[in-house]
Amino acid sequence: MADDLLQVDVELPRQSYAIHIGTAILDRLVAISASQAGAQHAVLVTDSTVKSLHADSVADSLREAGLRVDVLVIEPGESSKSLGVAGQLWEDLLATGADRTSLVVAVGGGVVGDLAGFVAATYARGIQFLQVPTTLLAQVDSSVGGKVGINLPAAKNMVGAFWQPVGVICDTQTLSSLPDRQFSAGLAEVVKYGVILDESFFAELEDNADAIWSREAAILRRVVARCCELKADVVGQDEREISGLRAVLNYGHTFCHAIESLTGYDQFLHGEAVSIGMLCASRLAVSMGRIDSALTDRQQQLLTRFHLPVAMPSLDPDQMIEAMQHDKKSQHGRLRFVLPCQLGRVELVEDVDLDLVRQSCR
Repeated sequence: MADDLLQVDVELPRQSYAIHIGTAILDRLVAISASQAGAQHAVLVTDSTVKSLHADSVADSLREAGLRVDVLVIEPGESSKSLGVAGQLWEDLLATGADRTSLVVAVGGGVVGDLAGFVAATYARGIQFLQVPTTLLAQVDSSVGGKVGINLPAAKNMVGAFWQPVGVICDTQTLSSLPDRQFSAGLAEVVKYGVILDESFFAELEDNADAIWSREAAILRRVVARCCELKADVVGQDEREISGLRAVLNYGHTFCHAIESLTGYDQFLHGEAVSIGMLCASRLAVSMGRIDSALTDRQQQLLTRFHLPVAMPSLDPDQMIEAMQHDKKSQHGRLRFVLPCQLGRVELVEDVDLDLVRQSCR
């Protein structure tokens, strides 16, 4: 599959890096990346589901490359993105003898990547880490851009850092082991890129929805690479969300994070909440006269083809608004929303009528 290996470069002032996308590339490229990082000791962080599927073989390849390897295993699920689990990982790193020359290798989905990256950013005031995302959502979104963190009970991703990886390795072969629900959840973030940045990509998703759902290798490589290109371009222009450009990547997430918080982080996968949240944001844009309902319908049809939930759960709109006050985009208590103005373009909007927000939550 070497001829099918794709590369996307993330160009940043302080630390640029490459994203490699291919099929059956995992073991070889992880070992190469670790060696290029100058590491002699790797601490592989994974979860109990991914360990036997992918992480054990990655650990073996690192050992074969001459590295000392320790494997730390967390429980799968959003509840592991907590201060308690992070604290245990800090203690475990210390017990392995990890120092500033060690490399943290995150093998798993978004929870593993966010948590391991946060631990790497804070242990010994920051050590190198390598992203090895094994879910679609992590490959197209959370592994790229250097946002790492943990949740507070009332606010998702409220504690964290910007800590760029030394590289990202996306092996689409790992997606074949994903349950349909997990794969579907990742497709919500894929759809998001089309809505916010690339009308032609959205149309490509519509045209190839069946092949994508069938997980055909060639189209998956193309989809993952295009999403990474779009995100890398935004991150390269606004790495730390100073200009506001990077906020567009959070389309639907103000609603999404409120949904996740109010349902205890265990009713919906993140991508499922993103799917619902995007439609809430789109309905809000319609009610404000920014778009017509046809754009919302088009999103809903594609999300439905990807077997994603589209109906808002039974949550109190006032509780939704209260939860949104903890959103990182809010300023001085005022909610701000990423809203579409046409397919392929969104804007950050302030001073939204709360009655319209309540209506969009139904």
